[in-house]
Amino acid sequence: MTLTPTARRTALAVTAAAGLALSGLALAPYAGASPAAHGVSTARSCALSTHPDVMACKALKVTQGVSTLKKSTGSVNPAAAPSGFGPADLQSAYALPSSGGSGATVAIVDAYDDPNAEADLATYRSTYGLPACTADNGCFSKVGQSGSASALPSADAGWAEEISLDLDMVSAACPDCHILLVEADDSSMTNLGDSVNTAVSLGAKYVSNSYGGGESSSDPSYDSSYFDHPGVAITVSAGDSGYGAEYPAASQYVTAVGGTSLTSDSSSRGWTESVWTGTGSGCSSYDAKPSWQTDADCGKRTIADVSAVADPATGVAVYDTYGSDTGWEVFGGTSASSPLIAAVYALAGAPSAGSYPASFPYAHSDALNDVASGSNGSCGGSYLCTGVSGFDGPTGLGTPNGTAAFAG
Repeated sequence: MTLTPTARRTALAVTAAAGLALSGLALAPYAGASPAAHGVSTARSCALSTHPDVMACKALKVTQGVSTLKKSTGSVNPAAAPSGFGPADLQSAYALPSSGGSGATVAIVDAYDDPNAEADLATYRSTYGLPACTADNGCFSKVGQSGSASALPSADAGWAEEISLDLDMVSAACPDCHILLVEADDSSMTNLGDSVNTAVSLGAKYVSNSYGGGESSSDPSYDSSYFDHPGVAITVSAGDSGYGAEYPAASQYVTAVGGTSLTSDSSSRGWTESVWTGTGSGCSSYDAKPSWQTDADCGKRTIADVSAVADPATGVAVYDTYGSDTGWEVFGGTSASSPLIAAVYALAGAPSAGSYPASFPYAHSDALNDVASGSNGSCGGSYLCTGVSGFDGPTGLGTPNGTAAFAG
């Protein structure tokens, strides 16, 4: 019997769900939402951490309801790719150029090794007609925490899904960018932080971090040790558990990236966005407020600064073959929005020496799409968990409308 493309994708999703159930992983819907209401169920690529100094990746994989999502557009054979947004969709939604960023290097920092990273990236890019990005042509490089291309950590299937998501989102937003993948020895904050330093030492001016965990009193020291890099745009996922602050999104030196639900419509923009119910936001307990933040109800660092698509129900197409689930899949989580925003910074041009790029959107808030509806939790109706006109916690100042808000 020959299955239709839709039936084949649905069967793969059901098979993946069954496999994860047998392995003991929860197939819970994303935080704050009902799978019946949105048509999808998800599983976390990485288990939530119970230790404040150990991080978890923020990728959410759609395990049921894949066939209900929007088909990606562009030069894609419908039988070859799943539902989910592709490069043409994301470039349209955020008014991004289809070229630009040539010579810029976006670094992806994750834990553990993805042995198939380069090969999977090649499939994603060739499927969507993007230029090749390989080690041979100098576009792609993979190193371990020390910066060595040969001293790589052990492999991990969950973090490999995260890596594939990150690489694909940078490719979608900035096809001409070079990509540096730095793989930490494990998911401890110290090793991930060392890997951020390695990325910067190797010349990356844009560094994405799609992981997070609970806050701790050590966070201010982590700030100064790992994230205080003037002239470097460092983005961090805001979290996928709804209202509540996470680290390193709470670092005063980074751009904390929240998440939205993105849908096409008949407006002049052609798209509309609301707060994704699962996105993280909140008021830090430990980190100082940066000078460019002036919101009234949080005396310390407020999360987030900006945002982009993260709702798995309006998820993105990703190609990954390391682990039990192989091929095209649909992902969400603020793991999608952080690398996308890092790539937008790269499109905007090199940050000025000595600057903190996290401040740039605050100087150009009119160059962002304001997101003024939705909520990610209960906070008495405060902007800290509710989408309002202007700045709010879940979506910050808004989503990209071109690159102007990310230049400085």
